[in-house]
Parts: sequence; C-alpha cells; structure tokens
Amino acid sequence: MALRMPEPGQLLEIFSALGFVTSSPRMIPVLQRAYKAARVSDTTVLLQGETGTGKQVLARAIHRLDEKRRNFPFVTVHCSTVSESLVESELFGHCRGSFSGAVSSRGGLFQSANRGTVFLDDVNDLPLSLQPKLLDVLQRGIVRPLGSDREVPLDVRVIAAANRPLEPLVQQGKFRPDLFHRLNVIQLTLPPLRDRAEDFAALVLEFARRYAGLHERIESLDPGLVQYLQGCRFEGNVRELENAVQRMLIMKDEGNSFTRADWLQQEEQSGPAAPRRDDILQATNLLWVAMLEHEVPFQELMRRIESELLQRALRTSGKTRREIAKLLKTSERTLYHKIQAHRIGSSQRRAAS
Repeated sequence: MALRMPEPGQLLEIFSALGFVTSSPRMIPVLQRAYKAARVSDTTVLLQGETGTGKQVLARAIHRLDEKRRNFPFVTVHCSTVSESLVESELFGHCRGSFSGAVSSRGGLFQSANRGTVFLDDVNDLPLSLQPKLLDVLQRGIVRPLGSDREVPLDVRVIAAANRPLEPLVQQGKFRPDLFHRLNVIQLTLPPLRDRAEDFAALVLEFARRYAGLHERIESLDPGLVQYLQGCRFEGNVRELENAVQRMLIMKDEGNSFTRADWLQQEEQSGPAAPRRDDILQATNLLWVAMLEHEVPFQELMRRIESELLQRALRTSGKTRREIAKLLKTSERTLYHKIQAHRIGSSQRRAAS
C-alpha cells in the first residue's frame, strides 16, 4: 500500500508533538522525507547540518515514528567524545581480559540498541581506524566484541549525524568512501536557524514552556523581539536560542511577555557568546514587513531604498563626489547618473561637486 503523506500543516503538528518544533516552509521537504524514512525501518539515514540545528531531535522523532522499532531502545553514540582507545569496546563490547581493566565481559552500545536505533552523533569525528569495522557491522548485521572470536547478530537501525559535510572529508581521505555511501542511503539536510525565520516565535515560546519552572508562564512575544532575532546569526542555532531563553527566564522579574529589552539584558550577561547581529538581514526583515503592510511594489521599494542611500551619502558633510563614490564603492560617473535619475535636489548635489 502506498504511503499517504500528511498535509504540510498536519506534518508540522506531528513533528512538533515529537519535539521538533518548526513552522518554516523550508522544513516541509525535510520532514516529508523523514516521515517516509520512518516507515522504512531498516534503511540508514544520514542527517547533515550545522551544530545545534536539531539533528538528534529529528533522529528521535524518526525513531518514534518507526512502528517496528519505537518500543525498543534509542541509543546515542557521541563519536566526538568517545576515547579512540576505548571506542571499539564502547560500540561493540569486549570480553573479560581483552585489555587492561576489562575485569568482566560487557556488551557494547550496538548490542544495547538491539531491535531499536543507534544514533551516531558527529559521525564525521569517528576515528578512521574504526570505520572499516562499522562498515562491516552495517553490511553484515553482526558485531564481534573485542577479544572474542564469536560474532553476535544484530537487528538495529543506524541514523548518523554529521555537523560537517562528509563529501569533502571523503575527498581529503579522512572518511572512507564506502562507509559514506553505506550511510548515505537517505540524506536529510537541516538548514540553519538563520534561514528559518518563521521558527523563532514558536521556538522561543516552546522553550519558555519547557522551562516554565524558571518564571511564570510566557504567553506572548513582542514583535520587535522577533524581528531582532531574525537579524541575528545564531552560529549555535536552536541550541543557542534555547540557552538564551533560559537566561531570559532567570533574569525576568515580572510579566508574561518577552520583549527585546529582555533579550538585550541576557545578551549583556552572556558576553562574547551572544549571537552576532546581521544588520543587512535585520534591515531586510524590516523592509519585508513594511512592503507587506503598506503594499509597496517591489520596484518602487528598491527605487526608494537607492534614493535614500544616495541622499544619506550626499548629506555627509565635507565629502566630494570622488570621496562619496569611493565610500559607495562605485565610479563618479555612475554616482552622477544615479543622482540625475533620482532627481536629487541641487543643495545635495552641490555637496558632491
């Protein structure tokens, strides 16, 4: 029977209920493929995206939608933090006496996840020496504990996440191409938070609800706060936003609405780690809102922007046309024609003579 895909709105509700909160149109194709992947429970999934974009949350959602595996363990392996000398034992288990300190036999994380899902977080950091054994596990569905000559059959699904694109690492010889192709059956790429402007309001309210014990219930957001957030870079993505919301809740004295002042207060406390503001993106967001509210045609908006920028440059006292052209990184001839085209007043033209 063909899979019936939920409507976009319903799909967003399904994943939001599973912890992956989004309302961005850019996420619809990603969630559609994730929904399909959950229905094919023996297929490997590769999630790619910047740190903090929600890869682990999406992996858990796929696991919980997987009717075959949802009632069995979801086991996370942090590939970037496991000691290289112990990673084989951690993943595949070991026998007593197989190395110094192995006082008893122990099953590895893959065996702990039997019939469920293994989530390989930051798989791009997996030691090159271990990659052939992982490939063998994926291809044959078995593990051999360290120090053992006995193979143990497994039934696990693998979802891997990479915070760096794997293809360049393959080209650099830092990641095995055969393992990459084995992991890259279904690939989902999560866009960064700064490209999902529609998500800010929902995420802030979700985190405020999640950490409600830190402050009374937050019921609304000031529009100025949302516009400000949409102009920030958020290198740490959703995780960075979550931490900032916690700080706002701790610092807030009263009220059930978050404002831009609340955000600026927590920025001061967070120091250098505060998200850098992208002024061009911020200005674009404000212009977009103005264009929709006042129904200004696109061409008219661009004309007015160019005219206002020229007038601002011409009002700079003590500047010649050559200096203004240099400031605008254009030629004197272009500057002259732009002034004529916009019919800018003579008093301002004299400033550029």
